[in-house]
Amino acid sequence: MWWLVAALALLAGCAELDPRVGRMLDADAVLAEAVQAARARPAEQKAALARAQQVFLNDGSALNRLRLAALLATLPDPLHDDARAAELLEPMVDAAAPGPGRLAAWLRAQVVERQRLVRELERSAGERAAADKERDKREEALRQQLEALRAIERGILEREERLRRRQN
Repeated sequence: MWWLVAALALLAGCAELDPRVGRMLDADAVLAEAVQAARARPAEQKAALARAQQVFLNDGSALNRLRLAALLATLPDPLHDDARAAELLEPMVDAAAPGPGRLAAWLRAQVVERQRLVRELERSAGERAAADKERDKREEALRQQLEALRAIERGILEREERLRRRQN
């Protein structure tokens, strides 16, 4: 147990000496918070998002921006908001920078991919609706042709019946 305390103290000291370590720890804390919120009950998710929004409004630092964007990108609907998450992440994205920059780049890539998939699904749904509409038109045309053929057949049968009656 004492070694854990010593390791944490050493890590905290490294964070003081090398700011990159501190930024990576900050990014890790943001990611941990997003994962915890995603696993929470809906009421807790809503509260976590509200807290992050309020903190961001009070202090628009990069870390608070990243925290809010991470929650918006990972929480389920109706709390999920890819467009706002992408907007918040855009100024922070730097895949070469360790910590928040790299996490922002990864989150942004996830958001962009999800938006692409949504657009593709909407396009596919539109194409399917158009194909269904065209199929319905063809079916209706075929029904009308079938009804016309049946009317012709009835007419022929009636004419044959009248001819038979005249011959008798």
